[in-house]
Amino acid sequence: MALNEAALNIAADAVAGAIGFLSLHSADPGATGLNELSGGSPAYSRKAGTWNTATGGNADSSNTPEFDIPAGETVAYVGFWSLQNGGTFYGSAAVTSETFAAQGTYTLNDADITIS
Repeated sequence: MALNEAALNIAADAVAGAIGFLSLHSADPGATGLNELSGGSPAYSRKAGTWNTATGGNADSSNTPEFDIPAGETVAYVGFWSLQNGGTFYGSAAVTSETFAAQGTYTLNDADITIS
């Protein structure tokens, strides 16, 4: 039996409720959150992520966090974490890759959690 939309929404909302922070990665973070950016001035740090109530099995982000990016770094993935430092890594999604020659900022305009 496949789950109906109501069940998928419950699952997406539960996962979104566990993901409080977003990270940026220079390459595939794998299963543990590897390749997270670091350094810079102002320094890179994870940002809070907030979520809209799921519809269609999809929880869509409700904020647009702005990250400080160190010179010479490439943003290629967004990661999903329980805490701002340390915590549990829940997965990642590829983003359009962007390389920063100089210190800059990256605004994450959209993130999604999709249950199917």
